[in-house]
Amino acid sequence: MSRPARLVFCDVDETLISVKSTFDFLAYYFRATRGTRGARVAADVRQDLSERTSAGAPREAMNRLYYRSWAGEPAARVAELAQAWYAERLGVPGFYLAATRRALELHRDAGDTVILVSGSFPAVLAPIAAEVGAARLLCSVPGVRDGVLTGHLVGDPCIGEAKRAAVRDALRRCPVVDPERCYAYGDHLSDLPMLAEVGHPVIVGGSAELTARLPQARMLHPHAALDVPVLLSPGPVAGVVPVRDGA
Repeated sequence: MSRPARLVFCDVDETLISVKSTFDFLAYYFRATRGTRGARVAADVRQDLSERTSAGAPREAMNRLYYRSWAGEPAARVAELAQAWYAERLGVPGFYLAATRRALELHRDAGDTVILVSGSFPAVLAPIAAEVGAARLLCSVPGVRDGVLTGHLVGDPCIGEAKRAAVRDALRRCPVVDPERCYAYGDHLSDLPMLAEVGHPVIVGGSAELTARLPQARMLHPHAALDVPVLLSPGPVAGVVPVRDGA
């Protein structure tokens, strides 16, 4: 078996796709299973978590609280409607951010291994991973008992420092790959721990907070797909100074 040239870690929501998959699918599912009332419930959940986050609540805690909304839902039904959600969204122009998707295509063509890293969950992420050729998912995992979602997570939510831990574990499992040659793509400050673990972090969308913390990171406009080959070309990349945070 050939060895991967590099590992490429990619956040999903607002880095690879244009929506927050957790909330978008919650609204889709609750509307499909409960009608108008369900749509209101999903909207209330999103507003509540958004307000708590704006008030300073940790994103990790809000991710756990989000999954409480799924308590009692049949796992098979969730998976079924996640496939329907994806099929519908795939037909919406701009669902995928063109530049990031192109970057992942080029990475795969170069023999790199693409790994999606997200606070979302497998039912939602699996069709996205299949579409972009990701080899693995590192994500939040809802608990299931007797075929029903418990509303709790198995392990930690894949947010912030948990992303760092997941990336480090993936790198340990592939010791022939040099972390300094690897890439990571993210859009939010909560992606910083993941981005800081590789030699080539890429900021999608121009977050000022991330840019301040990773001044040597590559910047990628989410719709500038034509710029991607230059971003990944050997010349410019070789000049990037690896940035580490909290190692």
